[in-house]
Amino acid sequence: MSGNQSRRDFLKNATCAAAGSAAVLSSIGNTTTAEPVPSLVMPQTFHKGIPTGKLGNLYVTRLFLGCNQVSGYAHSRDLNYVHRLMNEYQTDERVLNTWQLCEEQGINTVLSDPFEKPVRLMKRYRKERGGKIQWISEVHPAMGYREIRLSHMKENLKQVLDNGPDALYIQGGVCDAFVERGLMDELGETLELMKKTGLPSGFGAHSIECPKACLLAGLQPDFFMKTYHSEDYFSATPREKRVEWVVDYDDRGSHDNMWDIHPEVTREWMSKYRKPWIAFKVMAAGAIPPEKGFRYAFEGGADFICVGMFDFQVAEDVAIVKKVLADTLNRARPWLA
Repeated sequence: MSGNQSRRDFLKNATCAAAGSAAVLSSIGNTTTAEPVPSLVMPQTFHKGIPTGKLGNLYVTRLFLGCNQVSGYAHSRDLNYVHRLMNEYQTDERVLNTWQLCEEQGINTVLSDPFEKPVRLMKRYRKERGGKIQWISEVHPAMGYREIRLSHMKENLKQVLDNGPDALYIQGGVCDAFVERGLMDELGETLELMKKTGLPSGFGAHSIECPKACLLAGLQPDFFMKTYHSEDYFSATPREKRVEWVVDYDDRGSHDNMWDIHPEVTREWMSKYRKPWIAFKVMAAGAIPPEKGFRYAFEGGADFICVGMFDFQVAEDVAIVKKVLADTLNRARPWLA
């Protein structure tokens, strides 16, 4: 923040700003071309002051909560203690309090893996606190990415559905691995099984080669989650050293410091996708300030941003996203949710 404006004044002023991003009807077109898509401007829709868009039949706030912190996933470069610190800090009660705070601040959706801690706590949250927050669950077998095949996805999908999610998506590393191995038929069959549930069903991706291959193969998830952030931060990998498919693959030299190695290519290719796009890792796991990361994602074409937040970050991030969306954005891609 600049000048003498205090954090409290900033939060007060930004919270009062009217959010002005218009929702637009999604249209179905040729997903392999970047021609302009006709759009119909719809009345603005908000949840407690946060603009919303639609994922299938769900109204989702354009900022919603990710849950790496809940499960202890710490993208902390080479700071080895952060994983334990995150687990020590994120007690069960603090997670429940954070979700409740998100609802109070207007965030109406949370995304998480389908593993023990978030599943157990979501059941508690709904039962003990009457939580109404919508839950997007990963489809993510608990095994090495390159070991996962269609049979594992089918079994995991059954387990995920038993937990009562409101939407589904294939976790980014899982989806990347199917594409990298050329298993497009198995990926497509998994998507069809997901869609048969009637829940909004999406794909995640770290590598831009994943959505490129899916679009070219005619696979049509209801939404795509794709990493997207700028590259002007201290720990970003130099361009000449960036390698495709390394995110979440520890054995390929990943330094756990970059999640979109060619953001300009992401922006170009996601402009061809005519359904909702959720951007994640928009702050490069904490290396980019929220306002800069949020603005970059929305101006790059994202319809939503999924952001990991600790309890002490929620109110400020909500204020920031309201401020950003109230501004005039330099955005070429139409709102598609």
